[in-house]
Amino acid sequence: MFANFTKPVWGQATMTLKHPRSIMPPWHPSPGKLATYLGRSGSQRRHMRVIAEASGGRFIVEAIGRKGVLVRLTVKCESLIEPQPDLWLEPE
Repeated sequence: MFANFTKPVWGQATMTLKHPRSIMPPWHPSPGKLATYLGRSGSQRRHMRVIAEASGGRFIVEAIGRKGVLVRLTVKCESLIEPQPDLWLEPE
């Protein structure tokens, strides 16, 4: 994890942890790209395909639902990060 050291304050720890989303540069996926969704706590990760860009910095994405059916969701751009490189993905 990434840490940010701060000045000690009474009753607080001297080290605070930063969420991976806060240290990564902004990434704006184009339609058709794969993206990784980070939940609010950061422990939830889902792989999604970007369908279209909506208004207000949101994207329409497609993911596999709990019953194995494709579902379309609208998520904020800040919740999407670029997926890690994979050996099986073809270069564009």
